[in-house]
Amino acid sequence: MKKERFVVILKEGSSFKEEGVRQLLKDTETGVTYLAWSAGYGAAITPLIGPDGKPLMDSLCLNDAEIE
Repeated sequence: MKKERFVVILKEGSSFKEEGVRQLLKDTETGVTYLAWSAGYGAAITPLIGPDGKPLMDSLCLNDAEIE
């Protein structure tokens, strides 16, 4: 089975509500965590940034796409 590049580690909200759906995605190749949001016809994705101004990374996820 092909390894997925991005895995969803958290999903909340509803596409039926005005607030939309928020997801945390983990890039299994770089370890960077992203926030993805979608509502109606709009969507956005951005990396989460730590206090040092660098992307939040999780080295534990680099080789593990089994997160749900």
